[in-house]
Amino acid sequence: MSLKWTDSREIALDLLEAYPDTDPKTVRFTDLHQWICELDGFDDDPKRSNENILEAIIMIWMDEFD
Repeated sequence: MSLKWTDSREIALDLLEAYPDTDPKTVRFTDLHQWICELDGFDDDPKRSNENILEAIIMIWMDEFD
């Protein structure tokens, strides 16, 4: 399955799996963007992300992390 920026929940779950010891509250958006682009299966234009998309992903990650 290829991930797109609109797949917020799937991306957040993949980040949780890839970085299980990382508190998402400590992640900068620049790092978050890079990590998402590096995920296996991520297949979208890196330039299509924006602050709202990254915020949605990190909020889901925080919910799942707790």
